[in-house]
Amino acid sequence: MGTDAAGTTATDDTKTHHRACPLCEACCGLEITTKGDKVVRIRGDMNDPYSKGFICPKGSALKQLHEDPDRLTSPRIRTEDGWKEATWDEAFEEIERRLGPIVGQHGRQALGTVLGNPTVHNLGGLLYGRSVLNAVGSTNIFSASTVDQMPKHVSAGLMWGRPDLFPLPDLDRTDYLLMLGANPYVSNGSLLTVPDFPGRLEALRKRGTFVVVDPRRTKTAENATEHLTIVPGTDSYWLMALINTLFAEGLVDVGRLAPHVSGVDQVQELTAVYTPESVADRCGIDAATTRRIARELAAAPTAAVYGRMGTHTVEFGTITSWATDVLNVLTGNLDKPGGIMFNCAPTQNLTPSSPGGRGFKLGRWTGRASGRPEAKGELPAATLAEEITTPGEGAIKALFVLACNPVRSFPNSNRIDQAMQELDLLVVVDPYVTATARHAHVILPPTSALERSHYDFGFEANMIRSFAKYSPAIFETDGLSEEQILSRLALVIQGQPIDTDPVVVHNMMMGQIVDQELSRDSSPIHGRDKAEIFEELAPWEWSEQIIDFRLRVGQHGDGFGANPAGLTLRKLIDEYPSGADFGPLVQRFPDAIKTVSGTVELAPQPIIDDLARHTAAFEALGQANEQLLLIGRRQLKTVNSWMHNLNVLIKGKTDCTLQVHPDDASRLGLIDGRSAQVQSRVGMVVAPVEVTDEVMPGVVCLPHGWGYDEAGIEMYTAKTKPGVNSNALTDDAALDVLSGNCALNAIPVEVTAS
Repeated sequence: MGTDAAGTTATDDTKTHHRACPLCEACCGLEITTKGDKVVRIRGDMNDPYSKGFICPKGSALKQLHEDPDRLTSPRIRTEDGWKEATWDEAFEEIERRLGPIVGQHGRQALGTVLGNPTVHNLGGLLYGRSVLNAVGSTNIFSASTVDQMPKHVSAGLMWGRPDLFPLPDLDRTDYLLMLGANPYVSNGSLLTVPDFPGRLEALRKRGTFVVVDPRRTKTAENATEHLTIVPGTDSYWLMALINTLFAEGLVDVGRLAPHVSGVDQVQELTAVYTPESVADRCGIDAATTRRIARELAAAPTAAVYGRMGTHTVEFGTITSWATDVLNVLTGNLDKPGGIMFNCAPTQNLTPSSPGGRGFKLGRWTGRASGRPEAKGELPAATLAEEITTPGEGAIKALFVLACNPVRSFPNSNRIDQAMQELDLLVVVDPYVTATARHAHVILPPTSALERSHYDFGFEANMIRSFAKYSPAIFETDGLSEEQILSRLALVIQGQPIDTDPVVVHNMMMGQIVDQELSRDSSPIHGRDKAEIFEELAPWEWSEQIIDFRLRVGQHGDGFGANPAGLTLRKLIDEYPSGADFGPLVQRFPDAIKTVSGTVELAPQPIIDDLARHTAAFEALGQANEQLLLIGRRQLKTVNSWMHNLNVLIKGKTDCTLQVHPDDASRLGLIDGRSAQVQSRVGMVVAPVEVTDEVMPGVVCLPHGWGYDEAGIEMYTAKTKPGVNSNALTDDAALDVLSGNCALNAIPVEVTAS
């Protein structure tokens, strides 16, 4: 096929490769130098037109990740005598042996699937994970989305009918940015794919205004024009007060989209109670400041309001997400250059259409044990343990965990840990023996990031520029590709013979993709011969066939000959090894609005219904009390629980500390460097204290993803600095009702000297 040479220059056995970093949403370009089968150097790719050489410490650690001796390279099977290294055939035979009786006795509803964030960062997992879900055939689907981002899916689905069409701040063109609950100086973008986010914010600060709202003085807050501290969990109240002010002062101006927006008057009624004065004591932001920020938003030539993890992982995450975009609509900044816009990726097509569609529905089914409704086809991650341990028909007996570590990532992790041990079959696709994988019956390890090709299907729609980049594999491997692992797993789950060629899964999926495009009237290949299309795709490997097809029928594609000068995968490889930039965000509305009404609905019924609960909680809250509230924090050198096993990233003093404000430390008798016991409704941890005014009084802060001191975890570098698991404290009963998202922030805790 020849794709292994894409974007590669060579001198003797030294080669330089260009690829995208797969470790976070920024998708920065990397220049990787190899000599033989070794990585010599990794640095930012100065020729990448999107990232322009920017790189964070994680990207350069791909070498250590690839060479990590704890990374599994062959399957493991649990036996009575412990772990046994196995061949791939033996691993799938063991799954078949255990799975058959479970399905025979309990049916497919006794099976469940869990998907983790790395699935989206991995081409094989992203494209072929669906085949496993289809094979499992149950409604017991869980993912990291309900630990992170589901409120934004739900609000987008309810407001414009498209749960995966995320609103993106047009960072490079905006004059005013109001950011809540995000720390991109550390975490890069989130639901916003932006290399060198810090550099873009610094450019914004020079030409305009950049306001951060956060309980911590994060690095992002330190570099902002202004930092406002806010009581955790109260962002929704404050946003409502901003909306209230816009109406009260006659500042509402929807602008170009006015004919395509409904519910403005209802929003005015719904926010009437949230005056800046009534919100001030609850949120910790005075009324005068609230009014000033509302006026600045309305007066700015262009403005964008952006909220992320800190605003989503709370009890009213969906209300907060909705209020964020209501502000963008009411100030006339939705779908406006310099405001909030939507990407059209190279693999998509900007075909003119009329507004209107099927809309978005919640609660099409509920969890058997929890009774919690689904959102976007998923049950809340916080209910996983309950669905396993509650006796009765439909209890989960077999679980397939794809690139996830729920024992660390999901709330009330001690309960999750116990539940995993009750399963009759646990299959984990993971390169490490993690806190979750240690309980598995079979572990199926994927290849390393440098041994597989990549294209960012998962993030191209979140980029603030239309951008395409293909990353070839750098090293060859004898291991199974993730495409093959997941396809073979799907066949075993379906009950197919163990020796069935997994290419049948790919061929079926590819056939469905091509058929769908051939039947679309506006497609450049509408009515073409299917066999002809397949013949042109045949030289490529599985995932590359999908990349090539999507590029060729996309907005810049060659249409399989209809536009000979257009884009193909071969052209992307040969002419754009560092990526192809097709320009900034473009206006998508009203065509892209797919609600039933054909309008951007500011007052959808589910939001109205939940606002009754929201208002009741607001009235009950009163003034902020002395109850300590726990929040999380991100760290520049790590991603969730992915990167703690690399000494190059965790060397030095421990990063897993409990941050406490000096006033609270004095009141509670806590001493910097000593230990403190942190107790929530569901659990307790002991962590070293870091006394700092980075956190506001009444707030304590622990990072996410740590905790490696339990038996069975085979991540030996991480064990040297195990830290504590913050999710031992998060409450699996505290959820955002509309989305099912976990409340990982604003957790009531008691802290005592230990």
